[in-house]
Amino acid sequence: MSTNDLLRPQPLSHLQNSISSENGKLPIIAAKNSRPYNSDSGPVKPSIPLLTFLERVQETALESFGKTDFDPKRYIDLPLKFDLNVTEKGFDELPRSENGCVSAEDLRGFLGEYFEGAGEDLVYFEAGDFVPEPEEFLPKVKNREVRDWALEVHSLWKNLCRKFSADVGDRPELHTLLPLPQPVIIPGSRFREVYYWDSYWVIRGLLASKMYDTAKAIVFNLISLVEEYGYVLNGSRAYYTNRSQPPLLSAMVCEIYNKIKDLELARKSLPALIKEHEFWNSGIHKVTVRDDQAREHTLSRYYAMWNKPRPESSTIDKESASKISNASEKQHFYREVASVAESGWDFSTRWMRDPTNFTTLAATSILPVDLNAFILGMERDIAFLAKVTGDYGLSEQFSEFAEARKKAIESVFWNEEMGQWLDYWLGSSRCEEAQKREAGNQNHNIFASNFIPLWIETFHSDPLLVDKVMRNLQSSGLVCASGIATSLTNSGEQWDYPNGWAPIQHMIIEGLAKSGLNKARLMAEDIAMRWIRTNYVTYKKTGTIHEKYNVEKIGDFGGGGEYVPQTGFGWSNGVVLALLEEFGWPEDQRIDI
Repeated sequence: MSTNDLLRPQPLSHLQNSISSENGKLPIIAAKNSRPYNSDSGPVKPSIPLLTFLERVQETALESFGKTDFDPKRYIDLPLKFDLNVTEKGFDELPRSENGCVSAEDLRGFLGEYFEGAGEDLVYFEAGDFVPEPEEFLPKVKNREVRDWALEVHSLWKNLCRKFSADVGDRPELHTLLPLPQPVIIPGSRFREVYYWDSYWVIRGLLASKMYDTAKAIVFNLISLVEEYGYVLNGSRAYYTNRSQPPLLSAMVCEIYNKIKDLELARKSLPALIKEHEFWNSGIHKVTVRDDQAREHTLSRYYAMWNKPRPESSTIDKESASKISNASEKQHFYREVASVAESGWDFSTRWMRDPTNFTTLAATSILPVDLNAFILGMERDIAFLAKVTGDYGLSEQFSEFAEARKKAIESVFWNEEMGQWLDYWLGSSRCEEAQKREAGNQNHNIFASNFIPLWIETFHSDPLLVDKVMRNLQSSGLVCASGIATSLTNSGEQWDYPNGWAPIQHMIIEGLAKSGLNKARLMAEDIAMRWIRTNYVTYKKTGTIHEKYNVEKIGDFGGGGEYVPQTGFGWSNGVVLALLEEFGWPEDQRIDI
């Protein structure tokens, strides 16, 4: 599939190394326990008139300009020059053909007259804590060539640092961009706003770059979202208020605290972290599973508060849903699409009942391994931060939460035979009552997420467990020439084979490295070197750091999904710097081969 094709990839031509049934679908027992489609009755966050209008502009742009190089997000990000009613009137008065189409020339003129450019509501900002070569920067990097390149990666923070234009604060009704109190680091390219889970790896890179104030500013921005909405949004746009993303705010706070011992940051963050914990452990996100010993375990799932096309991808979602005739089933499909987006893994066969059929997305019927590992980490982090700030009662409470979730993860997700933690398919997406655990409901397909719990100290501090998981990772087929593949299924979706993503590499590498097992650290270092090398070789070929990479070979960026490959790139930069800080690069070891 051409990476310029913004429509949904065609069905799979083959499935690679699937360990489930012969036709590559999920285990039959997992798929049969709930219907492919459900009626939709969950909560829906209200939209705003600006988004409704911009979706009309987006759809007209697709009709007028065609599919080639069309990015629907661009039109939802356009800032208005005039009030909405004036802009809408101008749009309605555009000349139209008998079938209602606007000519490309007329639409182009309208866009220039009534809108600023996408991204122009953010302006470049020079971070006060950036210096071209920080003191004691990456002391383990002994190779001059690698060090020079690392300084180039470090310098990319200048390109990604932004502040909000005055108009965003003065006239917020003209923007889908949500104002934040501090300057921001954006991922890059089409991603012209802050993203939640990206920010963790941006912060890891900023800490390696000694940019502590910029790192703290990111945390304070995310805390402000929790204070206003009750959770951290997927990103800082009006169209992201209906969902969150993998919850790593507590991990960001702890990384900064452990580096600079800022007690005030720890104190200020705790109320927001407690509020976020409540968001993920109540209402639609909360699921109770009863095990074979009749013990009840509370776990969490992704569940977006939305059942319409995502505004930023409205034309794509409508095309994907075009063959669903039932209105309620279509709403349910849209909720599943948004819920997968909440997972950060948008999109992957991991969430599909049938990996050849995109409309079988079913994220709300899955208990994800990695989400619950992140929340275990959150509970441990809150316990730690409460302790260092002197709130011992709160610390004990969250230590108990963490212990309960550890037991839940062991009971529901762990598969002793495979030596991995497996996603769990729910019998129904309606979770008002406890569901009985069925061993056959584990998803036996191999995904990189099966190894993410190793990142959490609760698990990587157990040497016998680490040894077992490490050996199964080695034999899984995921470890490739330039890093860890996201899955074993080549579907055309971007969170599948052969793509590798910076955060996945980092979490698994760090879990192995922190385990204390020498052979686990050696494996971690080997994967890290592969990943660093492919970033370097691709950078030298293209002049940029990429969002994702093809792990089948060294020096090739990734593709697939619903948009063209992006560069910049916040979390990739951060992981390169974090890995070089941890492992360095020997003086006599070449990086360009």
